Amino acid sequence: MRKRDISGVLLLDKPPGLSSNAALQKVKFLFQCGKAGHTGTLDPLATGLLPVCLGEASKFSQSALDSSKSYQAVVKLGETTSTGDCEGEILSRKGVAVSHVQVKKAIKGLLGHIEQVPPMYSAIKHRGKPLYVYARQGKQVQRAPRKVYIDSLQLDDMTGQEIRLTIHCSKGTYIRVLAQDLGERLGCGAHLKGLRRTRVGAFGLNEAHTLQQLEAMNLEQRDACLLPIDSLLLTFPKILVDDADCRNLMQGKTIAQGDPLSCGTVRIYNMKQRLIGLGEILPEGKIKPRRIVATNLLQ
Repeated sequence: MRKRDISGVLLLDKPPGLSSNAALQKVKFLFQCGKAGHTGTLDPLATGLLPVCLGEASKFSQSALDSSKSYQAVVKLGETTSTGDCEGEILSRKGVAVSHVQVKKAIKGLLGHIEQVPPMYSAIKHRGKPLYVYARQGKQVQRAPRKVYIDSLQLDDMTGQEIRLTIHCSKGTYIRVLAQDLGERLGCGAHLKGLRRTRVGAFGLNEAHTLQQLEAMNLEQRDACLLPIDSLLLTFPKILVDDADCRNLMQGKTIAQGDPLSCGTVRIYNMKQRLIGLGEILPEGKIKPRRIVATNLLQ
């Protein structure tokens, strides 16, 4: 099948049982796209929002990777597992006798800046291999704790041994580890039973499409589901440049334009309001190109 030259952002509602990479490959096939990447791994058991960047949009996926995330989680108390979720081997069982008040108190201790030790069953690499490779071999690797930020952690429901939470957190947060930490604070252990991502930065799950919906569409209808590349970049200030400056930026040259009082990243457009890419305003007021789209998108 011939690959198409297409760029944009697809908001995918990932189904359970599928890895993020497998979901990405299905999207590439459906859109007949050669280059694509996702913006943050969801475990196979997890469902929900997985923004997929097609074509030139993949140059700007870091913006979504760096965004805050929101989740709905189901945590089972009284059991710990080898993976921290329901797919692992049960390591311990304890009786559960905790109240709503105790759970809410434990939750408060997990808010704000906290440190998490990444789980062994994760894609973080050690000496070129993902940690899960070592875990499957029964090996343990020393992992340095990472700082994350839990903006809010709300108890939605508690029935028997299961609690439902709504979580708003920074990038890099492992909800499995959060579930385990909650279980430790309650003294009964816990693991993650279910997870659904509902938000990535400004993108919401209500805008997402399922693979089943996409499979029922023709190619033109699928293309209409794509958001523009700059939907990834709306948090950055916008500037316009003329044709001469546009050519210089496309050639990797710094241009003498910009407000010397405001440094930082900007999204740059030509006079036809087409995205050129991201640039950085330097202290002296010049603009240095950082990520530039392919020339054919400006024609």
